[in-house]
This record gives sequence, C-alpha cells and structure tokens, in this order.
Amino acid sequence: MSAVSENPLVPMQRRRPLQPVDVVQRTIGYVLLVLLVLFCLVPFAWVLLSAVDQNAGATVQWPTWSFDNFTRFFAAPGTPMLVINSLVVAIGSTVLNLALGVAGGYALSRFDFRGRRFFMFSILLIRVVPAPATIVALYLIMVNLQLTNTLHGLILVQAVGGLPVTLWLMKGTVDAIPLELEEAAWVDGSTRLQAIRRVVLPLIGPGLGAAAMLQFMGSWGDFLTPLVMLQSQELYPLAIGLFRAFSERDHVDWGLLAASAIVYVLPPAILYIFVRKHLLRSSLGGALKG
Repeated sequence: MSAVSENPLVPMQRRRPLQPVDVVQRTIGYVLLVLLVLFCLVPFAWVLLSAVDQNAGATVQWPTWSFDNFTRFFAAPGTPMLVINSLVVAIGSTVLNLALGVAGGYALSRFDFRGRRFFMFSILLIRVVPAPATIVALYLIMVNLQLTNTLHGLILVQAVGGLPVTLWLMKGTVDAIPLELEEAAWVDGSTRLQAIRRVVLPLIGPGLGAAAMLQFMGSWGDFLTPLVMLQSQELYPLAIGLFRAFSERDHVDWGLLAASAIVYVLPPAILYIFVRKHLLRSSLGGALKG
C-alpha cells in the first residue's frame, strides 16, 4: 500500500455518486446556458447573414450570398459622408480628450493642492447625472458660443463629456509610476516637461490605450448629442444615419440596414484589436529593471 493510504491522518477522497436531483439541476443549468447563448448570438447572426443576403428580411434565414448590400451602402449619396463625419468626430474628440486627460491626470497625481480630493469627486459626479437631464442647458451654452451645427463644437462637447473618466484613469496610471524616475531625469538636466515626455509618456501606454478605447467607443456610439447639436444633414454621423434609414421609410431595406450595422461596428472593433495587446502590457517593469 502507498504511504498516503497507510497514513490514517490522510482521508481517502471518494467521488459522491450523482443523484437524480444533481442530474436534473445540471441539465436545467445547461439548458438555461444554451438559451442565454442563443439569445445573445441570434441578433449577431441576423446582422451577419442579412448583410450578405439579397433578399434579407426581418427573420434569420440562410442568405443568397451577395455583397450588393455593401455596394449600395457606399454608393448611396451621402452615405460615405456619414462614415467620414463619424470618424472625424470620434478621432478628434479622442485626441482632444487624451491631451486634456494626460495633462490633468499628471497634475492631479503629482501636485498636492487644496481641494484636490473634492475636485476629483466633483468631476466624477458629472458622470452620475444622466445626459438627457443636461442636454438642454448644454445646447443653450453652445448656442451662446455659436458652436451648434458644427463638427468642432460636437468634438468639444464629446471630448469634455468623457474627460472625468479619463482624468481618473490617467491619474491612477501616473500614480503607479515612481516619482524617482522623474527625479533621476531632473538630475540629468531635464526639465519637468522633458521628463514627462521622456519618462512618463512611454510608461502610460496601458492607461492611455484604455482611455482611448473608452472615449472612442463613447463618441462613436453617441446618438443624443449629435441629434441635438446638429441640424444639417451633411454633418450627421452614422448613428443618426442608421436611425433615419430605419424610421423614415415605410419599407425598411433590411439588407442595407444590416450592412450599415456591420460598417458601424468595424471601426471600434479594429481599434480594440489594435489596442488590446497594449492594455495588458506594462512598460514599468522594464523601466525599473533598466
């Protein structure tokens, strides 16, 4: 006999035979899990199949394979401009948001001033207020600044709207960088701005990527703000274009609508694939070793 079995202090572990109640519970769990998966996958399956179906309908069906829906999407007058407007607004607001967020996050992390804690929680409180509750006041402000019905006005609103989350994210990221690294750069003769560019910016990649992803997706998927701020159809983003295509016609072109949804999903998906590898990578360990 083995040493384990001879030792009376080590109990023998035996599997308890499955009881009928266990089998029923496990079966119910698997059935519920399958139903949940189907509930989540069927809408995506409809979009994918309808986008390549010439005779797409409101139900899931095997398609007659064709890319005519995508051809009609890009050939339709005004449709490419919807995509361009969405890209301009999303990229512009993301760049502005990151620039302000990095500067503000560094200041909140490295400078100790009176009221800093109150200020941080105050700006986070902005995200608690629902957007429809402030959209009228925001619209009146933009009217007084003469920034309504402009893409740069929409970029400013969306960039500032996502700034609280970016500030908190960047502050936490800068907090994780030891101040000794900057002090070493100061000793070498670098100014504070030079130390930020040479030391801090290369180390905040994961936080910067997460902030960029959140801001881009929030701006790309925003519907209420451009609906209120823009009046000219040539300035509309793709989100409003999809809504108008679905609501303003007696007959819905399901194939064209599905192809538009695929195009609408692609930019955030591509950005996620590009940023994903940077989100889990930290350069701080390599910097400390060096």
